[in-house]
Amino acid sequence: MQIRHRTAAAVALLALSLPLALAGTSAAREAPAAAPDTRTAGPELPRPTGRFAVGQEDLHLVDRSRTDPWAHSGPRELMVTLRYPAERGTGRAPAPYMSTEEARLILADQGMDGAVDPAAYAATRGHARTAARPVQGRYPLVVLSPGFTVPRATLSSLAEELASRGYVVAAVDHAYESAATAFPGGRVLTCLACGQAEGPGGREAVTAVRARDTSFLLDRLTGRHPAWQRSGLIDPTRIAMAGHSIGGASALPAMAADPRIRAGLDMDGTLPEPYPAAGIGGRPFMLLGSATSTPGADPADWTGPWRHFDGWKRWITLDGTDHFGFTDFPVQRDQLGLPHPGAPLPGARAVELTRRYVSAFLDRHLKGQDRPVLDGPSADAPEARFHDPS
Repeated sequence: MQIRHRTAAAVALLALSLPLALAGTSAAREAPAAAPDTRTAGPELPRPTGRFAVGQEDLHLVDRSRTDPWAHSGPRELMVTLRYPAERGTGRAPAPYMSTEEARLILADQGMDGAVDPAAYAATRGHARTAARPVQGRYPLVVLSPGFTVPRATLSSLAEELASRGYVVAAVDHAYESAATAFPGGRVLTCLACGQAEGPGGREAVTAVRARDTSFLLDRLTGRHPAWQRSGLIDPTRIAMAGHSIGGASALPAMAADPRIRAGLDMDGTLPEPYPAAGIGGRPFMLLGSATSTPGADPADWTGPWRHFDGWKRWITLDGTDHFGFTDFPVQRDQLGLPHPGAPLPGARAVELTRRYVSAFLDRHLKGQDRPVLDGPSADAPEARFHDPS
């Protein structure tokens, strides 16, 4: 099975509604990086609702023990955006969403060059601040992995929300798996993996690479000689992994390979097959899907893996959403005036519900807090449907 979005109809819809689809087709290349165009007004992400302000810092990591599996030369590299609880009124202006060059390549990758101004998309405004003073403490760590060919920036709204609620969040770009990601040295890496990971076994190849990336990231954030100057904020006994699409699917093999990850969450990603032989030891796992991710709706649905989860588990879908309903895209397309007839749920509501269920899952399993919203349908969230095909 390919690692693209599940149905051709959904891909066609995204081509109309938002110029960022799950599967890229561009040849991998490097291009000079460009700074965001601050003169252009872009969409604004919803403000985080937690009690903390949010700090943000980028980190470049190099794993010299591995050759990059897609470039077949040079060490494996990651770009990571770390967000953390910060003191209000500290730090500099909100960090850039992405460079105009990254946005241009992402739009071009989908043949949507003329539909959206790259400078406007790159100018999407978040609320984290660079060099913000952290609120001292020890916080759970959440690793966020994005969908195939889309960058870590697409999970900014969720990352900011979690940091405002008392989490350290590490959003990861995996080299050569995005249509465009800026790396140090003026490099913008494109999707070498796109051609190599198509066809049978492709999804499993990508999720296996991301599982190794995640373990390396945890080593560099929580080891004896951490790469991040604020690593003391992280409680290494409370770690979860979540992601969108193939990023969410990668949480399962990452948990199977690394016992440090206490909980996993997959947002609309087809899980790799077969289910890990060693399992995940009864650790909690949640499936949060779009309106089409109901039991039996797709040959690659979650029914098979669901039966293997032997710990706490939930399967929740949100009516009115599409595959990208758990990212920043719904808010951006609403503000950019792009049509999305197949996903009528307003962008702000999609973000609100994603934040609600993801944070409740993490609060329950990393902080030990009761979150009744996970126990079944709620009157104030009629869009959420709970499933149990076992």
